[in-house]
Amino acid sequence: MMKAARRPKATTPDKICEACGRPFSWRRKWARDWDSVKTCSDRCKGALRAGRTASAT
Repeated sequence: MMKAARRPKATTPDKICEACGRPFSWRRKWARDWDSVKTCSDRCKGALRAGRTASAT
């Protein structure tokens, strides 16, 4: 099994969470499916599925 290439923090891509609107950065566990990642957390994923937006706390 090949290891994911390590990236310097400055070159990791960012996205905007579709649920809360906050920016979030690439994480190693998302390496295989970064193109399909839409939310920054499980909380936001649940909120998006329920059809509501997560509030920033």
